Amino acid sequence: MLRIKDMREDKDLLQKDVAEFLNISQTNYSKYELGKINIPINTLKKMAIFFDTSIDYLLGLTDEIKPYPRKGKKL
Repeated sequence: MLRIKDMREDKDLLQKDVAEFLNISQTNYSKYELGKINIPINTLKKMAIFFDTSIDYLLGLTDEIKPYPRKGKKL
C-alpha cells in the first residue's frame, strides 16, 4: 500500500503541488496515488526527500516515518 496520498494530504498539498516538484504531470501523479502505474525509482527518491521520509515508508514496508540518515550527496 502506497502512503503518498496520506503524506500529501498531511501536508495540505494538492496533487499538482507535488507533481510540480517532481516535474511530472498531475495526471501521472494521480496514477501513482491510485497505483495504476509504477513509480520510477528516481521519482521515489525525490518523493522521500520531499516528504522527509524513506522509500520504505512510502511503500508501506515499514511503519517508521523518520527517514534514514542521508548522505551528503544531493539528487
